[in-house]
Amino acid sequence: MRIVAGRFGSRPLAAPPGMATRPTSDRLRETLFNVLAPRIQGASFLDLYSGSGAVGIEALSRGSASVVFVERAPAALKVLRANLDRLGIANAVRIHATSVSAFLRRPNSNQAAPFELIFLDPPYDAITEYASTLALLGAAASPLLAPNAQIVAEHRRKYPLEDQYATLHRTRLLEQGDAALSFYQRRLPSEP
Repeated sequence: MRIVAGRFGSRPLAAPPGMATRPTSDRLRETLFNVLAPRIQGASFLDLYSGSGAVGIEALSRGSASVVFVERAPAALKVLRANLDRLGIANAVRIHATSVSAFLRRPNSNQAAPFELIFLDPPYDAITEYASTLALLGAAASPLLAPNAQIVAEHRRKYPLEDQYATLHRTRLLEQGDAALSFYQRRLPSEP
């Protein structure tokens, strides 16, 4: 696994051992950031279920102004911190060692908000995490979202996500191999 492009392009990244954490593939990250390219420069980025940190680190590499990582698994946190240390950027980011639901249930206590770009990649088998996280982002955790925030969920292609979660509406679906990326934006009640 490596950083695809930007100032850290081609630098290797470690991944946690075992199958509990499934890093986003280099190819899928490249697809994701090709879509996000017009929005990444100077953006505030929230990486939920961070794992090794590959997606958030890629965002920093490509010009994101800030990245906040949320991860609770001890093995993943250890690898995430090691990847950040190896790149010399550990002091440039924030890590919240907690569950995503706990982080999202206290949106007003997060000084880094609002976020313009939010990426979530729960373990593929944690199917209920997708609905609960997207529902929180579309409702109770909406103070974390900048006005035109883009939320992207990586999921199994065979497990389609809903078109709407609270105020979040899917705007795009990209499928690649066994994976898919669902893109959401907030639509307020007065919008069509």
